[in-house]
Amino acid sequence: MASAKIKKGDTVVVLSGKDKGQTGTVQQVMPKDGKVVVEGVNVMTRHRKPNQANPQGGIDRIPAPMAISKVAVADPKDGKPTRVRFETKKDGKKVRVAVKSGETIDG
Repeated sequence: MASAKIKKGDTVVVLSGKDKGQTGTVQQVMPKDGKVVVEGVNVMTRHRKPNQANPQGGIDRIPAPMAISKVAVADPKDGKPTRVRFETKKDGKKVRVAVKSGETIDG
């Protein structure tokens, strides 16, 4: 369903929803569900009752998964959202390239 255009560790920009315009680092990619978890974006609060492991209890803030279509890779040059394409280098290595600036994203 989802392609390998967005990977763990990428800096992404949120394109729509309540967190539109925010940037963050991808913590997890779920290709089968078409979702990503982005650090500090789409944060969900969970009220925890006290238990033996956590005697204090309290409120946990954890980032929830969001649709992969709502994020775009941030351009390495200016940080704005860009699409990604694949190119093959002279040595035969396949690399991801930002469409907007032509900069390589990895390797």
